[in-house]
Amino acid sequence: MADVSVVTMSEFGRTAKENGNRGTDHGHANVMFSFGGSIKGGKVYGDWPGLESEQLYENRDLNLTTDFRDVLGELVTRHLGNRELKTVFPGYDQPRFRGLVA
Repeated sequence: MADVSVVTMSEFGRTAKENGNRGTDHGHANVMFSFGGSIKGGKVYGDWPGLESEQLYENRDLNLTTDFRDVLGELVTRHLGNRELKTVFPGYDQPRFRGLVA
C-alpha cells in the first residue's frame, strides 16, 4: 500500500445557489479526494471560503482556494520523486503544497 496513491477529482462542481430554473450550474470549485499508504489522511486540507454572499464567487458559487496542481504536484514530487514539475505542468512554478504526503 505504501506505493499506492489515488486521487479523484472533477473539472467542475455545482454552484452553492440555485439558478433561475432552480438548478445548480457547473460550479467554479470542487472537492478532491486522495488516499493511499503515503497520504496523511483523516483531515481536510484546504481553506474554507464560506457561504455568505460576499464570500462566494460571483455571489453564487464557492470560491476556489486550492490549485489542483498543488495537490497533484505534491504527489508527483514527494510520492513519485519527480522534482521537475515544470515538465508535468508547464508554466506552474510556484507550488503551494499542503502537507498531504508523508
